Amino acid sequence: MTDEIRDRLINAAREAARKAYAPYSRFGVGAAVLLTDGSVVTGANFENASYGLSLCAETVALATVSSAGRLGDVLAIGVIGGAMDAAGIARGLTPVGPCGRCRQVINEAAQVGDRDVVVWCGAAEGDAVERHLLSELLPHAFGPRDLQ
Repeated sequence: MTDEIRDRLINAAREAARKAYAPYSRFGVGAAVLLTDGSVVTGANFENASYGLSLCAETVALATVSSAGRLGDVLAIGVIGGAMDAAGIARGLTPVGPCGRCRQVINEAAQVGDRDVVVWCGAAEGDAVERHLLSELLPHAFGPRDLQ
């Protein structure tokens, strides 16, 4: 995948993070999913006062993709996150990766689409971006293939 695609996903994830609802953790996360037709679907984390019912940005974006019937079309995902400032903007120079639960949710899309999804992990600010394959982030993953 090209630098242009990486930058497009990281920038879309940064924009999505501006819509994060994170009043409890004050940690905003944005995700941007690239589909096979070049379209991008975004999501932001959505917290809940009970904490356990909170949704990660990656899960929000992938649920939106799935509800459109496109889960098998996921090629890549960009994720950023950082502590929110007083204006609600995620800040930080360290790349943030998907949590374990989100890696499992991304794996569902990867197995449905029969591809190793590229995961771009970016910082909320600056140029720091890491490229990973999902298989590197979640080796020996459990998924739909295991239920056959």
